[in-house]
Amino acid sequence: MTMFYSMGISSSALTAQRLRLDVISSNMANVDTTREKLVDGEWQPYRRKMVVMQPNENSFSSALNKAMGSPSGNKSSAGVKVTRIVEDQTPFKSVYDPEHPDADENGYVYQSNVDPLREMVDMISATRSYEANVTVFNATKSMLMKSLDIGK
Repeated sequence: MTMFYSMGISSSALTAQRLRLDVISSNMANVDTTREKLVDGEWQPYRRKMVVMQPNENSFSSALNKAMGSPSGNKSSAGVKVTRIVEDQTPFKSVYDPEHPDADENGYVYQSNVDPLREMVDMISATRSYEANVTVFNATKSMLMKSLDIGK
């Protein structure tokens, strides 16, 4: 039963990291977008998005009940979940380019607040987390298969 519990934890992490990678790729694709949405009658550049995650377990007592094998502990709720996707409120970058169609009256163009270097670091972190969870999932699967072989 504990192995299925760890597979559930790994699969929830895989799902969350996959969404995180999707958001990072969207950020990278829109790094040069100067006109994404209309806010208060004005177009704004693309604003970087970030994934917010939290553990499914909300209290120490529920985690303790699960660890002790108490019937009140719901082991299917372990792992991680994405609670929301938020926009980064870092100010937009301004570049002087009076020839650009999105330049303001002073000749400045506001560009996305996406930093490609930060996105690459986040992508590496998400990829490594994803790979680590795949490794845990495969190790658990291998142990389950070996335990079935013992019964033969």
